[in-house]
Amino acid sequence: MSDEYVDPSGNTEAFRSFAQSPEAEAAPSRLPLIIGIAVLAAILIALVAFLAAG
Repeated sequence: MSDEYVDPSGNTEAFRSFAQSPEAEAAPSRLPLIIGIAVLAAILIALVAFLAAG
């Protein structure tokens, strides 16, 4: 006769362990986006300064 009782706390504990792992909280880096915006802003400022000087 097999034991068919499954403890539901085992699955909950496994899920909590997974949800609280550092890999689950890691967000993609926004550094390339920030660098791109800074470069674009510098180009626009240089263009406006060039047009104002001319």
